[in-house]
Amino acid sequence: MLDVTKIKKDFPIFNNHQDLIYLDNAATSQKPQAVIDRIAEFYSSENANVHRGVYPLSEQASEAYEIARQKVADFIGAKSSKEIIFTKGTTESLNLVAHSYALENLKIGDEILVTDFEHHSNFLPWQMVSRKTGASLKILNSDKSGFISQKEWQNKLNKKTKIVAIAHASNVLGTINDLKKIAKIVHSVGAVLVVDGAQATPHLSVDMNDLDCDFYAFSGHKMLGPMGIGVLYVKEAILAKMLPYQLGGGTIESVSLDKTIYADCPERFEAGTPNVAGAVALAEAINYLSQIGLAEIRIHEIKLSKYLLNGLAKISRVKLLGTADAKERTGLVSFYVDGIHAHDLSDFLAKNGLALRAGFHCAMPLHQSRNCGATLRASYYLYNSEQDLEFLLSNLEKAIAYYG
Repeated sequence: MLDVTKIKKDFPIFNNHQDLIYLDNAATSQKPQAVIDRIAEFYSSENANVHRGVYPLSEQASEAYEIARQKVADFIGAKSSKEIIFTKGTTESLNLVAHSYALENLKIGDEILVTDFEHHSNFLPWQMVSRKTGASLKILNSDKSGFISQKEWQNKLNKKTKIVAIAHASNVLGTINDLKKIAKIVHSVGAVLVVDGAQATPHLSVDMNDLDCDFYAFSGHKMLGPMGIGVLYVKEAILAKMLPYQLGGGTIESVSLDKTIYADCPERFEAGTPNVAGAVALAEAINYLSQIGLAEIRIHEIKLSKYLLNGLAKISRVKLLGTADAKERTGLVSFYVDGIHAHDLSDFLAKNGLALRAGFHCAMPLHQSRNCGATLRASYYLYNSEQDLEFLLSNLEKAIAYYG
């Protein structure tokens, strides 16, 4: 069992805002002091550009950067650190796949499958690819609980399908998809699987070797790391055939007036000066999560989900999105209240120290498919407690009574 009181002491934000009840972790997590210190340490003691200098400080920075890459590879079960590309976040990672892989390989007659619950970052790039290549964009419709049925797979997936893009866990529904099963289905027709893992990596143990994803993207800032650093995992066999869509320093082996030879992977996809401090701080965040234990975090979140789901079920007019089974979702619950706008509820709660997200959560097609407007999303993490959720529930009831 996690000692939330002890864990919160590792996060200076709570000392600086002692009345804060932070329930917006799906948007970004708070940062432990160890991660903050690692950023300061890099800029104080190791700061130099990487992969270019032959002097000791540059070599030290380069070593720290590549150690961070290996740390990430080990954390997600990649076979090699060469399969890890550092980006500025999940959005850039997915756009990299769209530009460097999809635009180069798709054509008229091909099909792309995406789900109706995707974050815009895993939807808009495929709209763009469809428009530019002539490939058809088709939608996998989720059921009431937020899952794609076997029948839906059978009806939509076929030999024309070249790419399937899906979230490991929905940022609105919270539902966790069975990637290992989905990968087998996708690969059975010769398609590749592109996964938005932004909402999964902070909460679940992931193993690329076991899950068999072709592409897997996630962000550091949702898993205790800093903003501006993200990761794209690509199977090495696929990566070797891809060309960069951003060109410049670091992406080349040699350049002449009439010919360019690209660098090996993954450097060819990391144009310009990378976010070295972000990478080493992400490695520190991984250290912190590993010390706490993702399995322990998962148990804690399931307990919190059960508590919140049970509490919301007792409040009239509250409508839940996604499954009511706490074990089938990550640490978030989205809901709305009939007759009261989510922004009004969020404003009322904020005045009492509760930080929740209100809106469409960058998933407008999902809200349209559920025939609802903006929703409230409570997302919790290792430093949240049942007391936090009880305070949310009691104030939610007060807000409903206030707005009538």
